[in-house]
Amino acid sequence: MNQRYNWAWIESQAAETIDLWNGSASTRLPDATRYTVTEQQDREQAYDKALQAVERELKRARKYRDAAGRRNTQERITAAFAQFSAAALDLDDDAIHLFTDDFLPAGTKLARWARRFDPTLSMPDIIQACRNAWTACGLQPLLGQRVELTPSILGYSLLYPYSDNYLDREGVSTESKLHFSHRFRQRLQGEALPPANDREAAIWALVDLVESQYPRPSYPGVFDCLLAIHQAQEHSIAQVKSHSPEAELLRLSCAKGGSSVLADGCLARGWLTPEESRFSFEWGVLLQLGDDLQDVREDLHRGSVTLFSGPASRRLRLDDRVIQLLTLSERVSDHMDQMPNGTATLKGLLRMSWRSLILMAVAASHEYFSPEFLQEAQQLSPFRFDFLRARREKLAGRRGLYATLFDAFVDPTSADDDVSLPQPAVRGDLAPSAAD
Repeated sequence: MNQRYNWAWIESQAAETIDLWNGSASTRLPDATRYTVTEQQDREQAYDKALQAVERELKRARKYRDAAGRRNTQERITAAFAQFSAAALDLDDDAIHLFTDDFLPAGTKLARWARRFDPTLSMPDIIQACRNAWTACGLQPLLGQRVELTPSILGYSLLYPYSDNYLDREGVSTESKLHFSHRFRQRLQGEALPPANDREAAIWALVDLVESQYPRPSYPGVFDCLLAIHQAQEHSIAQVKSHSPEAELLRLSCAKGGSSVLADGCLARGWLTPEESRFSFEWGVLLQLGDDLQDVREDLHRGSVTLFSGPASRRLRLDDRVIQLLTLSERVSDHMDQMPNGTATLKGLLRMSWRSLILMAVAASHEYFSPEFLQEAQQLSPFRFDFLRARREKLAGRRGLYATLFDAFVDPTSADDDVSLPQPAVRGDLAPSAAD
């Protein structure tokens, strides 16, 4: 039952997932619900109506100074989201319940804990950690567990702002990254190293959270996974400004993405069956490639080569590559449907979220696609691509709305947090810094 995950296992699973990717190549979009322009316009009206409701509640919230007033604001905003989900996304009550009663509270608890742990963590850092926690929480029902933010999921998710982002940062020498990576590996192996700086103090404390829930002798696979994603991150450093063949870039992406969500799966329950391991790995590859598509413009700017920025840098259309990614998403979804646990509602919600991730990235980076492809792909989206870009630009120009909405739900002094989570072990100025 306690499957082990050495690097040979990661490479073998990456090879299988590469076969799945290569077998997803196609010249036509996969079958899925198509939306007419009229249906999209109706959903866009629901989107704007919900946005206006949120803005009204945030303005009203300025007069609230007590906890009861803040809870009232949160409930009203959540209700507006529920109405939007039903009208614009065709979600039923069970799906809305998953969002509002399971996933949203998990993200809120993580954000509140993170703000107490390190008040200097930025909103993007915390949202990045929430995204990983939501993946782990999405895996929990598929593994027969209830959705909850556990100490290990919390600790692993918050590692990203301190470790992953540092290793990806420009301006830090390869020598410094390798030195940090070596010490981090020693800590993941269980060595009791004293932290050398604030970054290490934070990371060591977060690893402690994992160890507190999963003792190493009883759950060796958990720490195999953490070491695997660490090794994959080290290998992927070479991907930046790389001239590696595309097959090598694909292998790196699969190893990094797959091992990341494989770790989420192990942290969700402590162990995985071979079938659950395969699915978790495939989900991770799908998310990694989706993120690469989202970041195509940024990667082009900084010279990072991925399966999407590489062709784009040669002025090649990304039509076929996105068709391949959408087809891969359907195949991973089919594997998910074969898992015995998890409701049909949850599986449908995850399938929709994966497709939405890809389509929203296409809408944002429309210049890399042919007009014919955009016209056809847009039919898969509940919203027209022009609308998505316009609302994204509008919201990006109103940074105060994002911050106000974030602060409306994240109150680090709240007294109603989950008492099952340990109090933060490290406080103060622990944010990642440019110094070694």
